[in-house]
Amino acid sequence: MQDTTPTLAPAAEHYKNLSLAQDLRQLADDAKVFAQAELAFQKSRAAYVGSETRTIVMLLVVAAVLVFFAVMAFVVGTVIALGPLLGLWGAMAVVTLVLLALAAFGAWSARARLRRMLRIAGGSQGD
Repeated sequence: MQDTTPTLAPAAEHYKNLSLAQDLRQLADDAKVFAQAELAFQKSRAAYVGSETRTIVMLLVVAAVLVFFAVMAFVVGTVIALGPLLGLWGAMAVVTLVLLALAAFGAWSARARLRRMLRIAGGSQGD
């Protein structure tokens, strides 16, 4: 039967004869190799993140444009649907006023949140 256990004796004998200076040189060489490998890894990671970021931004722009057109279609459809009930000018006025009210509410809410965030981040208790 063959012995399948690996022997580490040749490698161990090689390291027994090393001096402290040789150990430090070997350690410095290993650190240099590891640093170069880490730098190459980080460069490839940064390149990947850059290309993916560009793709993500393009997809978000396309999504935003499509959402804009969907909202415009909804607004036009609402004006057309309310036209027989309120007349064309009345439907346009109601839809416009509702949209302006929603925009004002959103701006007011954003302003309140901004003030609260600045108060918390600034550490002041007033306002």
